Amino acid sequence: MDAKDILGLPKNSFPPQEKKSRPPKESQRKPDGISREVYALTGGLAPLMPAVDSSQLKRRPPPDEKVAWQWLGFTSSARKDNLHLYHWVRVVNGVPPTGDYSFAKYNKSVDITRYTDEEYEKYLTDPRWTKEETDQLFDLCEQFDLRFIVIADRFPSSRTLEELKDRYYSVSRALLIARNPSSVDIAAHPLLKEPYNISRDVERKRAMSLVLSQTRQQEQRDEEVLAEAKRIAQSRIPAKVSQESEMAVAPNAGVEVTERTIPGETVSPPPSNAQHPLIPVPPPLSTEIRIFQLRVYLRTYALEQMLQAASSTAGLRTIKRVEQTLQDLGVNLKPRVPTKAVCAEHLELRKEILTLLNLQKQLQYKEAEGLPFREGSFTETPGTPKDRTFVPDSSFGVERTGKRDQKRKVRDYILVSFNYSSLCCFFLLIFGQFHRTFLLISEIL
Repeated sequence: MDAKDILGLPKNSFPPQEKKSRPPKESQRKPDGISREVYALTGGLAPLMPAVDSSQLKRRPPPDEKVAWQWLGFTSSARKDNLHLYHWVRVVNGVPPTGDYSFAKYNKSVDITRYTDEEYEKYLTDPRWTKEETDQLFDLCEQFDLRFIVIADRFPSSRTLEELKDRYYSVSRALLIARNPSSVDIAAHPLLKEPYNISRDVERKRAMSLVLSQTRQQEQRDEEVLAEAKRIAQSRIPAKVSQESEMAVAPNAGVEVTERTIPGETVSPPPSNAQHPLIPVPPPLSTEIRIFQLRVYLRTYALEQMLQAASSTAGLRTIKRVEQTLQDLGVNLKPRVPTKAVCAEHLELRKEILTLLNLQKQLQYKEAEGLPFREGSFTETPGTPKDRTFVPDSSFGVERTGKRDQKRKVRDYILVSFNYSSLCCFFLLIFGQFHRTFLLISEIL
């Protein structure tokens, strides 16, 4: 008996499910000329590099062609000493190959410009270089085909790689100009079209070393900064487009164009029958020049690290209160133009706000401590109630203890009042300094 018998269901209540037929796999035939092991390793994929056609692997030479290998001598035109060497050569039908050595065509050398003593004295004199050092440099350039890494290693004097390159290219450029008075013929020469810049080369290598020495965390932060900048730029596009469209259809476009022109220039009024909207003139260049002269120096995560270091002793709630105070005052959480002066004043403002919040917290704490003393009355001398009969106590020590407690309460009240007045004075001083700093930041921004 099973569940179907208990429920009274027939045995074949559910129709049998049909099995899905799998599509037959396409059989791939192993190509000729390839072993089974190699074909299994490749999996039938195309090779990454072009291979020899399989039809050529089993090609046999013609029956009338007799091939032999012989040990023959040869000379190379790439060598100047006419050295006679030997190697194995493929000889067909007893006729040895003729002509130059097959690898001599790869011997490429650089054409090094040479100068005479008169040219050196007239065009190439440099107080930082002597003629002997210049001669040694050009000899090494000709010997090592302008491989300046090797030349700097072989050069006897303590010259840097950039100095050697600068001296070689400056001498070659000076000789080219001196030997070709017509500038039209040499205008497209690489030495004149793209001259070597030693300062740019040094800066490029320094930047490369900085990039290669970055950690993975710094790279991630830079990527986050770039992504955030891209997001901000994309979010500003709709507002910019709408602003331009509003300026184009505004009725007082002529007045706006006149106000946005550069001072000192005049703009003619638009004709009355103009069909096309006025094109807005770009903002004055004085604003761009002023922003450029501020020399923005913090565009990465360095400002965030400075803010974290300044508020490291505060808690999360205190930091949120500081940011809320900045927003109430109309100050941005991050400066729009983070120059050195603006960032310093911004950090100083945050520190003063943090000090102000700590003073407020201490003031509230002291007020809470002094509240019971202010509610009690210390002006009236405690006496015997009228509705009670005075019963003398034989314990004199208990009476002295009560007076001592009363005196201690009075002293604590006086100290709390003094601390309260001192904190109020200090709070007023801090608030005055905070107000002056806020006015200074407002002027800068």
